[in-house]
Amino acid sequence: MKKAYLVLSNGMIFEGEAIGAPGEVIGETVFTTGVVGYIETLTDPSYAGQIIVQTFPSIGNYGVIEEDFEGACTVRGYVVREICDTPSNFRSEYELDRFLKEHNVPGICGVDTREITRIIRENGVMNGMICSELPTDLSPINNYKIEGEVALVSTKEKEFFPATGEKKRNVTLIDYGAKHNIIRCLNSRGCDVTVVPYNTPAEEILDSHPDGIMLSNGPGDPAENVYSIEQISKLIGKIPVFGICLGHQLTAIAMGGKTVKLKYGHRGGNQPVKDVNGIRTHITSQNHGYAVVADSLKGIGNELFVNANDGTNEGMEYPGKDCFTVQFHPEACAGPCDTSYLFDKFVDMMGGKNNA
Repeated sequence: MKKAYLVLSNGMIFEGEAIGAPGEVIGETVFTTGVVGYIETLTDPSYAGQIIVQTFPSIGNYGVIEEDFEGACTVRGYVVREICDTPSNFRSEYELDRFLKEHNVPGICGVDTREITRIIRENGVMNGMICSELPTDLSPINNYKIEGEVALVSTKEKEFFPATGEKKRNVTLIDYGAKHNIIRCLNSRGCDVTVVPYNTPAEEILDSHPDGIMLSNGPGDPAENVYSIEQISKLIGKIPVFGICLGHQLTAIAMGGKTVKLKYGHRGGNQPVKDVNGIRTHITSQNHGYAVVADSLKGIGNELFVNANDGTNEGMEYPGKDCFTVQFHPEACAGPCDTSYLFDKFVDMMGGKNNA
C-alpha cells in the first residue's frame, strides 16, 4: 500500500496507508460509532460532503452486499483503523476496498481512529484532507464548506414504489437524500410511495391528493434550504406529515423554530433517546450535525424525545396539525428497531386515528 495522510484543519497529521480511490479530497471530518452497518453508512446520502471516521477498529469483515445499499455513495473520504481484505459472509459480493475504488472514495487505514475521535469530541467537528503529499497551505482545508448537497443527492424525477400486499394509503416522500429503507418501511405497511424531488412545489404535491407526506433525511445545514422550508410551511396542517432527521429540522424552521450546529453531532447506532411522555429510553440510529432548539418552539410544538446523553431535542409533535417529526432514524438498517412503531403511528394518523 502507498503512504497516505489525514491532515486536520488544526494542523494535526496522521500517517497511514492509502485505500480506495487515488487522489486527494477535502471534507468535514466526522466520526460514527457503529460497530456494524458500514455499508449503510457509506451509502447514506446524509454523509454527503463528509470524511467518515469509523471508531470500530476493524471494518469490512463481512464485505459489501449491494442489497443493503441505502442510496448513492456521496461521502468524500473514509478513515479506518484496519480494513479487512478477506471478508467472510455468505452474502458478501466483494471487498470494501473495491467498493471505495468504484465509487471514487479516497481513504486511509492504519491510523489511530480513537485518537482522531477524541480530538473531534474535544475540539468539535473540523475539516480534513486525505492526501498522499502533505500540503504547505491549510487554507483550502479551513475554507471548505458543505453547501448545496441536498440538490445533488435528491432524485431528479418522480419515482413510484408500490405497496407490499394490500394497498392502504398513498404517501408522497419528499427526497432530501432519502434512505431506501424509509420506502421499504412504508411499502411493508401497505403504502404506495411516490418519491418527488426536494424542490417540488407544495401545490403540485397537494394536487396529487396523497394521504400523507413523508419528509426524508438529508445532508447539510437545514437553514440553507429556504425554498424547501417554504413548501413545508404550505403543507403542514393540510395533510398528515411525518419527518425524519433533516425533515425534522426543516419542519421546525417552517414552524418558526431554530436549529443549532452541534459540537460533533450524533452518528452511530447506539444513541439513547428518552420518551418525555413515558418511562422508556430507546436505542436509536442517528446521523446528524444539527439539532432543533426545543425552546424556540414553545407554544407551537410539544417535545416528544430528548437525547439521554446531552439533552438535545430528538422529536416534536405539533398539536392540531397532524404532524410529528423525529431526529433519529426509525427505519435504521443496520441499526436498532426500537422506534419502528413510529411508521405505524404515521399510518394511523393518515387513517384519522391520531389527533396530533
